[in-house]
This record gives sequence, C-alpha cells and structure tokens, in this order.
Amino acid sequence: MKTFLIIFYIFFFLGFSIQEKKLPKNFVYVDQVIPDIVLDMRYAGSNNFIGKPIEGYLKPKAILTKPAAKVLKKVQAELETQGYCLKIFDAYRPQRAVDHFIEWVKRPGDTLMKVKFYPEVTKKELFNLGYLASRSGHSRGSTLDLTLIDVKSGEEVDMGGTYDFFGEISHHNYPDITPKQKKNRELLKKTMTKYGFLPYPEEWWHYTFQPEPCPDTYFDFVVE
Repeated sequence: MKTFLIIFYIFFFLGFSIQEKKLPKNFVYVDQVIPDIVLDMRYAGSNNFIGKPIEGYLKPKAILTKPAAKVLKKVQAELETQGYCLKIFDAYRPQRAVDHFIEWVKRPGDTLMKVKFYPEVTKKELFNLGYLASRSGHSRGSTLDLTLIDVKSGEEVDMGGTYDFFGEISHHNYPDITPKQKKNRELLKKTMTKYGFLPYPEEWWHYTFQPEPCPDTYFDFVVE
C-alpha cells in the first residue's frame, strides 16, 4: 500500500508539472487558483451556439492570465460571504476558435442551434451586432464569461436571460426583466467592477480585467 501511494503521488505531481508547462508564462488554470469555482465550459462541448465542440478546446478547462485569476479569487471570496459562487462559461479563447466562428458564419445553412441561441437575428448579423468579433478579447487571456450560483441550491441565479443568447435581452440595460433579475445582474456587475473587471454592454456575462497584462497579443495555444 505504501509503495502504491508513493507511485500515485509521483504521477500526480508529474502530471501537474506537465500541465503547468503547457501554458505560457503568464497564464494559469483558474481552478488551481480558485479550487471551489464552478466550470461549465460550453465551447468544449455541444451546448453552444454552433452545437459542437469548438476548435482549440480539447478539455473543459478555464485559463486566464495570472493577474486576472488572482483578482477573480477576491471576487469569489466576497460573493461567498453573500451566499453566491462564480460559474465560468468561457475564459481564454484560442484565436483558432474565433476563426471557427468566422467560418461557421459563412455557412448560412448551418443553423442547428438557432432556436436556442439566436432566434431573432441571422448569422450574418452576429458580427455587426457585436456578439461575435474577428479578434476577441478572450484571446488576450483576461476576458471571461460567467454568472452566479446560489451556494445553497447549487442552481444558477436568474439573470433574466441565458448565456450566449444573441439578442437584446442580453444587454446590461435591457429594461423588460424583473426587478429581481435586474438586482442579480447588478450584483455580479457591481462586484466584478469593484475588482477591476469591466463589463461589455451587449452581454451581461462578459467581463475583462483591467489593466490587461497582454493588451495587444492574441494567443492561439489550445485549451487542454
């Protein structure tokens, strides 16, 4: 038994080191900084607006620049005192994933997930409306998409709209949601901005840490 445990720990720490070496110097796996954070990495699976795994996402891992992850830990700690926890949908995004989005838009017949994610707009409008971009802040490593979870129930907090829904209901200033939903959005926004994460007006879930450690670099290493 003792020999087995020794072998286990050798492989465990060896695997950890290999995993760390795969990331550029200033990047980190978020759950290594915030062990109790919840991950629902949509682009590593099929529950996204394309309907299949996106290029560059080999595993459902959340990666951020180290400064962004360290400050996000403070956000998590404050929210936990109020009974909430962060849930991440996307963080660092390889440029090849953005290129995948571009190619997908060029295929007008590929509308598998239209009803769920973009029923009110056409694919070709997604870039002009600001929901997609040929150069994404996510690829710079300090942008992430997230929501709140109620710690007691384990359920997502009602934000009055779902993640990656391409429509006006996703805008921060959308008026036709309930007071409770507005309060939930405001809690996330207030806490994130307190620690230097700036919101994106068209998407209630989208925040970018400031100052960005890599403001002019769009990375393309895979998520694994």
